[in-house]
Amino acid sequence: MDSSLPQYKRVYEILRKHILEGVYNEGDLLPSENELCTIHNVTRPTIRKALDRLVNEGYIKKQQGKGSIVIGKPKGVGILSLSGTTSALGDENLITKIIVKPQLKQWDRAFSFSLSEQEKEAGCIYFERLRIVNDKPVFFDITMIPNLNLPRFTSIKLENRSLFDILRTRYQVEVTGGEQKILATSGNEKLQKLFNVGPGHPVLQLDRKIETSRVGLTIYSQVYCNTAEYALYGTF
Repeated sequence: MDSSLPQYKRVYEILRKHILEGVYNEGDLLPSENELCTIHNVTRPTIRKALDRLVNEGYIKKQQGKGSIVIGKPKGVGILSLSGTTSALGDENLITKIIVKPQLKQWDRAFSFSLSEQEKEAGCIYFERLRIVNDKPVFFDITMIPNLNLPRFTSIKLENRSLFDILRTRYQVEVTGGEQKILATSGNEKLQKLFNVGPGHPVLQLDRKIETSRVGLTIYSQVYCNTAEYALYGTF
């Protein structure tokens, strides 16, 4: 665990990891606030801040007189959710294949979104990924992030890793909200090859603008979804 993280984030990361790994399952009670204070040697406000974040992300719920009850992993495919695809599906069901490794590029627009002058001047970190769910290619995403105080990002290996987790744990950047535009389209030759489908196969396109806790750092992505076998749902 990164020792530079604030105390509440360290507690949050530990509890989140335990929920995802099945140490705590749906319906289980987390240790009480007093017990967590003792275990992690922190104050009650620190514990409450960590628990509140778990509540907001859908991992637990608080019930008066009982404590913190585990809900489990965030439900749904996750592409419409701030939880992210990796958290929603679980590592055992999801493979992330890198089509284009992270690289620096100039840019003057991010898909259907306009950019600030600062973003244009900074350039972007660009990469492409194919997400394979239960051996079927379901998502192809193109991601563009302003090259603003993300040192050595292009050297990070993204295979089978969550972008949101990397930003949170390595750069202390948290996703806070965003907007997305949804379009129905048909796959071009590249998508047909990646999804292993024929001409005219319907594909869902999402243009996403995702805000973060760092001022000026916005994640832009264009996601193509082969939804023949997977319904997408969630909150954003």
